[in-house]
Amino acid sequence: MINFGVPLDYARMDLDVHASEIAKSLGMADDQVALLTAADVSRYQNAEFEGVLVTSTVGVTKPTWAADRAGGWMDYHPGTINIVVQLPVVLSESALVNAVMTLTEAKTQALVEFGVPGTGTASDAVAIVCPTARAGHDVEVFAGPRSLWGSRLAIAVYDSVLKVLRSYS
Repeated sequence: MINFGVPLDYARMDLDVHASEIAKSLGMADDQVALLTAADVSRYQNAEFEGVLVTSTVGVTKPTWAADRAGGWMDYHPGTINIVVQLPVVLSESALVNAVMTLTEAKTQALVEFGVPGTGTASDAVAIVCPTARAGHDVEVFAGPRSLWGSRLAIAVYDSVLKVLRSYS
């Protein structure tokens, strides 16, 4: 997993090639999950809640609203929010999709409560890491905000994003 900082004027469109180059330059396999951001990656914040660990980098140089009739398609200005979630339980494919929704809602809740005028940025990215299914291990089929692991995920994401936002104050 790579969370790599790029300059504000970053304009490469071959992100897969660039991510592979970065991984190789760091002596890592080039098939990593790579998140790129113009946010200051040294200002990441971890949050843990009842077994869920979240690491966030937050840049809100150009916050946007998801549904924006006045300018939904416009020039992009970097400022990415990257969120990595680590869960100790196996999630089904549908629960993984549900987890993405839950963490997006928690991120948005933190942004709104902090007064950021948007639901995120145009290039936000998330990665969810969890064990793979193995015989004899339960598979969680829900990860919404009212499920056991989804509620834990939401709190950890909210706390991590809010910590980064507060670090800029």
